[in-house]
Amino acid sequence: MPQAHNDIDLSAERELLGKDEQMQGFRQFLKLEKIYSAHTEKNYFMDVAHFLHLTPHIIADGTCRWQSVAVRHAKHFAMELTSQGLSRATVNRKMSSMRSFFRFLMREGIVEGNPFSQVKSARGGRRLPVFLDVKQVERLLNAPKTYWSKQQANLQGETDGRRECEFLAARDTAILEIIYSAGLRISEAVGLNFEDIDFMSNNFRVRGKGSKERICIMGSYADKALREYLRQREIIGLAKRREHGALFLNQKGQRLTSRSVERWFKSYLLEAGLPIDCTPHKLRHSFATHMLANGADLRMVQEMLGHASLSTTQIYTHVDIGRLMEVYHKAHPKA
Repeated sequence: MPQAHNDIDLSAERELLGKDEQMQGFRQFLKLEKIYSAHTEKNYFMDVAHFLHLTPHIIADGTCRWQSVAVRHAKHFAMELTSQGLSRATVNRKMSSMRSFFRFLMREGIVEGNPFSQVKSARGGRRLPVFLDVKQVERLLNAPKTYWSKQQANLQGETDGRRECEFLAARDTAILEIIYSAGLRISEAVGLNFEDIDFMSNNFRVRGKGSKERICIMGSYADKALREYLRQREIIGLAKRREHGALFLNQKGQRLTSRSVERWFKSYLLEAGLPIDCTPHKLRHSFATHMLANGADLRMVQEMLGHASLSTTQIYTHVDIGRLMEVYHKAHPKA
């Protein structure tokens, strides 16, 4: 049985690498020029330490001889990682870390070439996105109202508490409806401002990855839910109905965060009887899958999702065997 990566003792390699001038420079490069987080910087460091662990002969007199690393060492590293039972994604990440490190060494004039650039990443089938069927989506979208109605029933005569329950039910229904209506990422939904919404034409402006803007369509259910949320928002005094600024607010009148959405989402999964490991992002997957399954053009769905590449959208073209059989029997003359 292969040894788990987390069980490997890299303490000796970490100590050696911590004293290496090139690694110290690389970490400063990641921190100051690439502006990577401490967590990402640590992952790069650990990946290089893992390489040293599997390639000890490049160490001499307590020094890392980076100039001696050749393509055969890079290939050996990839083979060893695979033999340890690591996933393709993990192997590719570690190889990417090494490519980045040696690009830095080339920039600094430490080495003349990058041996890791000549080793291709492991290819494999992409994991199909998990999505909810239409009935599951309906249960989820109805869950906030049901959940907060139950909470409200426990509040006897507490007017403020009952109003807050109504506000939260309306807000959470609206945000789930608008995510599913347009296939939004959570960050895109919580980043919406009131002025992004055009109620006359039922569309709204979204700022996606890389600050790229796109226009999304707002369905009738999302439109109705959003109007009710704005009404409830005004009732409890958080903002005027047409006040510009953050669209989705918490009870303190501040912009709702992605983390907050993920936190309360679990309660609605339980209320809807759905798997607890489901995430809000599954609504985006469900949107794309349902659109394509009902005949939407692939390029139009690409545009609505904000995908830069059509190949990213094509993963949603999977169909279940039941629908495949149905289409076959209707279309094939000899079925």
